[in-house]
Amino acid sequence: MLKKLFTIAALLTVSAAAADVTGKWIAQVPGRDNQTREVVYNLKASGAELTGTMSGPQGADVAISDGKIDGDNIAFNVKLEFNGNSMVRAYTGVVAGDEIKMKSQTQRGAQEFVAKRAK
Repeated sequence: MLKKLFTIAALLTVSAAAADVTGKWIAQVPGRDNQTREVVYNLKASGAELTGTMSGPQGADVAISDGKIDGDNIAFNVKLEFNGNSMVRAYTGVVAGDEIKMKSQTQRGAQEFVAKRAK
C-alpha cells in the first residue's frame, strides 16, 4: 500500500512540474532575405492546455490553436492568411527557464529560433 501511495505522489509531482509558460515571450524570427522580425507570443497555460496569441506578419494578433503542454515541451498551431491563401504553421518548443527553444514548420520548411520571457 505504501508503495502505491509513493507512486501516486511521484506521478502528481511530475505533472505539477510542467513548465510555466504563461506570459509574454519575444523572439527574433528569421525571415526572407536574412532579415529577422520580432514576434510576440502571449501564452496562457491551463493544465496541459496552451492558449494565446502571437503577433502576425501584418501586425494583428493571431490566435493559437491546438496548444498542448507536456512537461517542458509545448506545441501549437497558427493559421495565417496571405493574399486570400491560408496556411497552418506548426510550432514546437522546449522550455528552459526564461527561454523557449522553438521550431516552426510549414510545407515550405522549418525555422528554429529562441523566444525569451519579457521582463
